[in-house]
Parts: sequence; structure tokens; C-alpha cells
Amino acid sequence: MTSMPVANREAAPLPVAALMGAMVSIQIGATFAKTLFPQIGAQGTTTLRLVIGALMLIAVLRPWQMRPSRATLPWLVAYGVTLCALNLLFYAALARIPLGVAVALEFSGPLLVATLTSRRASDFAWIALALAGIILLSPFIRSLQPLDPTGVMLALAAGGFWALYIVLAQKAGAELGTRTTAYGMAIAAVLVLPFGVAQTGTGLLAPSILVSALLVGLFSSALPFFLEMVALTRMPARIYGTLTCLEPGLGALAGFLFLHESLTPPQLAGIAAVIVAAAGTALTSKPPVPSPE
Repeated sequence: MTSMPVANREAAPLPVAALMGAMVSIQIGATFAKTLFPQIGAQGTTTLRLVIGALMLIAVLRPWQMRPSRATLPWLVAYGVTLCALNLLFYAALARIPLGVAVALEFSGPLLVATLTSRRASDFAWIALALAGIILLSPFIRSLQPLDPTGVMLALAAGGFWALYIVLAQKAGAELGTRTTAYGMAIAAVLVLPFGVAQTGTGLLAPSILVSALLVGLFSSALPFFLEMVALTRMPARIYGTLTCLEPGLGALAGFLFLHESLTPPQLAGIAAVIVAAAGTALTSKPPVPSPE
């Protein structure tokens, strides 16, 4: 997803509802994706999600109407590579740890970028709170339901690529605008194909799999993209940034309702700490870039 200029006025009910709908849609898409893991694996699911998402965005945005210049092309390719790596890492993490935890840990990326772009002393408090949340979500905290260390590291790595994604999206998006997403998804879809084919082969083309994959593409790409476009053109940036901080909580709720994932009190506290740190950062620093999920 890409950012757009927003009006400097109070958010009306419609854009708030649209943004909340987009965030809920993304988490529902993630739950559908996780149900595909036993059948085609995380890499196979990532492949179908990116390919179907790219086709949907290409159909809507028609990127061929604006071709990238030679100066922008390297940034665009790097953006697509980053988008591919981000999705592979996040889905690999999602196969090992609960959805809410994976989303909260991935938020370390945009939190890092947001705090680095602000020089207020108060930001150190948000950094400390975010770190406390991440520690509570680490496998080193004793718990009746310990987290998989590999899953935690994969989610944090996805957060690192999300941070890189933000920088590259701004570079490529300066020329291409919203079409940046369609180009980036297309590049990522081509790059991810060998991973999906190597893991699943022709199983990716099974009719029953494709139906579920279409739902993943719809809820993870097409629907949230449309709803965010409605929100971004009608909502002040700070309100947008504050509301998107609810994503880890929505991820935990979706995981509980649809995947029957339960979290321990320390893990819930860790997610809450990340949400508060993200909200505080959004209110005191530059506007964040929307999620790529």
C-alpha cells in the first residue's frame, strides 16, 4: 500500500470506518493465509498471495499508463525485492507464532523509522516502551505457551524489511504515486515464484487452493487497498497513524476468533506496549507510511 496526501481536517465517520475496515480486512486475509499453510506451506501461500494481489492491483491501477524513468527504476526494483522478502519472512513467522504477536513484532520496523525521523527527547520513552513490549514477546520470557524463537526472529526480520520498505516506497513513489504498489507487487510476484514452486510445485494450481488464495488476495490486497484510498484522502495524517497502531490488537483478536490462538498475560501486555508506543510515536513524530500487508 502507498501513502497519499491527506487533508488537514478532522476525520469524519466514513474515512474512520474505511480505515478500520481495511485493517480488519488485512487481519482476516492473514487468517485465511494461515489456514493454507498445512496444504501448501508458508512459501506457497506467499507466492499465491503476491501473484493474485499483483494481478488485482494491476487490473485496478493500470501501471503501464505511467512508466518509471531510468532514475526511478533502481529504487522500484529494490522496492519490489523488499516487498518479496517482507512477505516471505512475515508468513514464515506466522507459521510459527500467533498472528497478534507476529504483527506486533513486525511493527518494530515502522516504529524504528518513525523515531529516527523525530528528534524529540520524548521519543526515547516510546522506544523504551516498544523494547519492553518486544522483550515481553520474546522466547526468553518464561510462559506456559513459549514462543518459537525462530518465529520471533523472522517477525523481527520482517519488521526490518518493513522499515526498508518505507524508505524505498518514498523514493519510488515520488514519481509513480499509487502505481508504485502495482509495480512493486508485480516484481515481488515474479521473484517469489521459485520459492513457491520449489515448496509446492503444481499443488499451487489445485482448484480448492486457488479459491482460498483468491480470498487471501481479496482481503489482503484489493479490499484494504480500496478502503485505505477512501481513508487517506479524507483523514488527517496523525489520526491515520494513531488508528493504524491498533493492528497488533486486531491481529490478536482475529487470531483468537478465527484461529483459536490464545495468548498469555505477558504476551498480551507486550502487544499492548507496542500499540501504545506506536500510538505515541504517531502523535509526536512525522506521519508514518501505511502497512504493506
